[in-house]
Amino acid sequence: MKYISTRGEAPALNFEDVLLAGLASDGGLYVPEVLPTFTQEEIASWAGLPYNELAYKIIKPFVDDCVDDADLKQMIDDTYAGFDHIAVAPLKELGPNEWVLELFHGPTLAFKDFALQLLGRLMDYALSKRQERLVIMGATSGDTGSAAIEGCRHSDHLDIFILHPYNRVSEVQRKQMTTIIEDNVFNIALEGNFDDCQEMVKDSFANQDFLGGRKLGAVNSINWARIMSQIVYYFSASLAVGGPHREVAFSVPTGNFGDIFAGYLAKQMGLPISQLVVATNKNDILHRVISGNDMSKGELVHTLSPSMDIMVSSNFERLLFDVYGRDGAAISDLMAKFKTQPVQLDKARWETVRELFDSYACDDEETCEMIARVAAETGYLLDPHTAIGVAAGRECNRDASVPMIVLSTAHPVKFPEAVLKAGLESPQLPAHMADLFEREEKFTVLPNELATVQQFVAENVHSD
Repeated sequence: MKYISTRGEAPALNFEDVLLAGLASDGGLYVPEVLPTFTQEEIASWAGLPYNELAYKIIKPFVDDCVDDADLKQMIDDTYAGFDHIAVAPLKELGPNEWVLELFHGPTLAFKDFALQLLGRLMDYALSKRQERLVIMGATSGDTGSAAIEGCRHSDHLDIFILHPYNRVSEVQRKQMTTIIEDNVFNIALEGNFDDCQEMVKDSFANQDFLGGRKLGAVNSINWARIMSQIVYYFSASLAVGGPHREVAFSVPTGNFGDIFAGYLAKQMGLPISQLVVATNKNDILHRVISGNDMSKGELVHTLSPSMDIMVSSNFERLLFDVYGRDGAAISDLMAKFKTQPVQLDKARWETVRELFDSYACDDEETCEMIARVAAETGYLLDPHTAIGVAAGRECNRDASVPMIVLSTAHPVKFPEAVLKAGLESPQLPAHMADLFEREEKFTVLPNELATVQQFVAENVHSD
């Protein structure tokens, strides 16, 4: 399988090259040249498969001949063996035809584990074959960082530098990152917001001279392998409630558009999905684009759902590439304009986006109200991102006869502030993290200056 850039200028690459490249050389994001598809009969035959076996069937076409079948199966098996629930991604019923898909049973209690624990293994496999090292630079609004570090910490071929916005992630999120003390792990607390972190990573990919010949790789959802791995749980959830013989709907709390883009791809690959709901907080650029064709950055707001405190949703470019008929030049022009000014989509393209997605935005007050309401109705405790997903699913539900599945992206213990503001008791850390707040921390606070950050990275990478 070949992968092409959303901006049309970078060369087509195979899976291994895309895995290690991250961002395309023209500034675009890689997508498959041709998406694999499955028949209804094929999907139906997967009912009852363990999660790891289902993952192998869905992921295999994307890696093609770049990874040996037995090695791929082993990496997938090892990845999901580290989750603390035998179903890996279990469903919990909230109400009539309303479900929560628990994606927080991995080692760092967030959905990012599904992709990043596998991504680290795939990168190590490819680099070992090539006898190369890679420098990972990533930006996080909270969850990506800890999951990426956990996936890469034991690698002999990776140095990982994670940027998070200083004092703008939850204490649990920060501690999960900064208490991993390894020679190849570097945490940078940037004096800025998430978008600043993300922009710095993008600028570093665009010009890698500061590394003196070493190569940069990405673990953010700009890396195709992240998206690929996330497609699996849409199939898993659908099969669990009677798919593909009945349609399902999904409500997805999203900031960077990666998680819900995986749902869009699952639908394109043959999974009967009737509705995809984009759930956002006050940083609502995605809601504004979908509902009113307003693609403007606005002022970033710090909320109780910090993993969605994002105003530039990188993966939206992947969707726009499809919506604009895979016209790389059009996307390149659109994104160049968006960098400096508000933009609108071509009317016909915007209408296509509206057909594909519904959307809803929640403020902190509504988020806390939903946490309290669901706890009172069911005894079930939602994290704030999931609460937004539930609110959006209920607000936008087109058909009560279709199961609405809300992606629960994190364990509530990661966001105790929202739970407390909802009038509930603070959730407890699971046993394997009980001593988290006593663990030694290691991180470096740096100003929001590209040159300073790049100098820090260059001075700390290991030689080959």
